[in-house]
Amino acid sequence: MALLSILHYPDQRLQTVAAPVKEVNAEIRKLIDDMAQTMYAAPGVGLAATQVNVHKQVIVVDISESHDKLMPFINPRIIARDGAGEREEGCLSVPGIYEKVTRAERVTVEALDRDGKPFTLHADGLLAVCIQHEIDHLQGKVFVEYLSRLKQTRIKIKLQKLQRETM
Repeated sequence: MALLSILHYPDQRLQTVAAPVKEVNAEIRKLIDDMAQTMYAAPGVGLAATQVNVHKQVIVVDISESHDKLMPFINPRIIARDGAGEREEGCLSVPGIYEKVTRAERVTVEALDRDGKPFTLHADGLLAVCIQHEIDHLQGKVFVEYLSRLKQTRIKIKLQKLQRETM
């Protein structure tokens, strides 16, 4: 397993729409393992392949305290949404920024597991938010795009300043 580099907003590569995975093979399983290791080390509760500059429809999520309930989703697709709620979100690609975002409270998602077997999952609460957040990444969208233009501009300036200071 390897730690992967996480792209930071406003990197244009984060806007790339991910392609569906045609075959779940050893390469995809290695990607899942590397993404999991990267997510846990960051630390975070979700990571999309887009965030590590791999533009394939793969996400990993683990909202457990013990970090032992990894849920990989290959070619995830939300087929139902219910309710709406506002929750504070952060993102490994937008370090140090936390803002309230309105999303569906409950979702039903279809995907393939790490062995390529299809499954359907009904999720609510933090899990539903994480799934929606990570699927957004696969569609080239970062959570700050839900915010006002003014907030987006402030976040970009803040992150660009931080990048300059660390160089």
